[in-house]
Amino acid sequence: MSLPKVRINRRAADRLRAGHVWVYLSDILKRENAPAAGVVAVEDPQGHFLGTAHHSSTSQIALRLLARDHAAIDRPFLLKRLRVAVEHRSRVVTDSEAYRLVFSEADLLPGLIVDRYGDYLVVQTLTQGMDGLTLILLDCLTELLSPRGILLRNDSPVRVKESLDREVRVAAGEMPDRAEFQMNGFRWVADLVHGQKTGLYLDQRENYAAAARYAQGAALDCFTSTGGFAVHLSRKCSSVYAADASAAALGRAEENAALNGISNISWREADIFDLLTTLGSQRRNFDTVVLDPPAFAKSKSAIDKALAGYKEINLKALRLLSPGGVLVTCSCSHHVSEADFFGALAAAAIDAQCTLRILERRIQAQDHPVLLTVPETLYLKCVIAQVIG
Repeated sequence: MSLPKVRINRRAADRLRAGHVWVYLSDILKRENAPAAGVVAVEDPQGHFLGTAHHSSTSQIALRLLARDHAAIDRPFLLKRLRVAVEHRSRVVTDSEAYRLVFSEADLLPGLIVDRYGDYLVVQTLTQGMDGLTLILLDCLTELLSPRGILLRNDSPVRVKESLDREVRVAAGEMPDRAEFQMNGFRWVADLVHGQKTGLYLDQRENYAAAARYAQGAALDCFTSTGGFAVHLSRKCSSVYAADASAAALGRAEENAALNGISNISWREADIFDLLTTLGSQRRNFDTVVLDPPAFAKSKSAIDKALAGYKEINLKALRLLSPGGVLVTCSCSHHVSEADFFGALAAAAIDAQCTLRILERRIQAQDHPVLLTVPETLYLKCVIAQVIG
């Protein structure tokens, strides 16, 4: 079957040939008869075929490449891609019943997110093209995994840019109010319907365990959310002081601690910047500090402000650390490069008049894979460092 053709400019064609999978609206030269949400053939300015893509009629990302050949985007195609994603997780995920099963572009399924929580799946279709394939995707996931329930968690603001409705609904089977599962030797509970992301921050799963290897003494966990770092640190630290601005998240964090019989964590609802200032004025000291803030830069125009924010928050944290103390500091802003993040951290260390030794440089967990030629798939930076002077 002949597909509608979309012709793109040289810049975009070069980007695709270099391995990226996005074409922006500003790079479109011609898209006659292209469906509002469907599959198209992509051509360079000379009419040479570049690949098969999903077309979006409203997003600034007008094309997302699905294949570099003339592929039929049908059930066999999707089943094969999903099977490869499932097999990858079977190799890289250990000691966890919760993990990301499909990570959009990184699994060559742009616009699709699938997270697994034990016997339950949470699915997000974030583009017009993927949304139109929902029924086939659900059928494939059921064949591969036989879940007890599948939740469509389509409440992301990204869908608005695709002219898609926002909704949350049970698409198959049953979905409990709370899902319990094992991760890294702990028991957890997640609210899959109302919780952050799809219920839990799964991308930090491996970093939780890494941080615990170095944690010591009295710990401070900032932006604790549902208690991921705090719970892991509790077994290595004498005490953990965990804070977040969300009362709902703290309630879930306390539940996670109680589920594991943990009693050495104290919880605090607070604005983290204000809290760090207050702790500094009280001359409090900690042996371990964790910073896991939300994204400070959600666009390129916000990078400078974000870097100032990262410097400020790390400076406040370093002033609370005892000599020999451990800092675990993160950035989930994909617009902020690792080099820029290191620069902000170095500037903070200089102002704090201390020397930092890097113990580990980390990224998101392996169930959130990175495509070498799509830098947007590498978004999480995690640095574990020690104050040595």
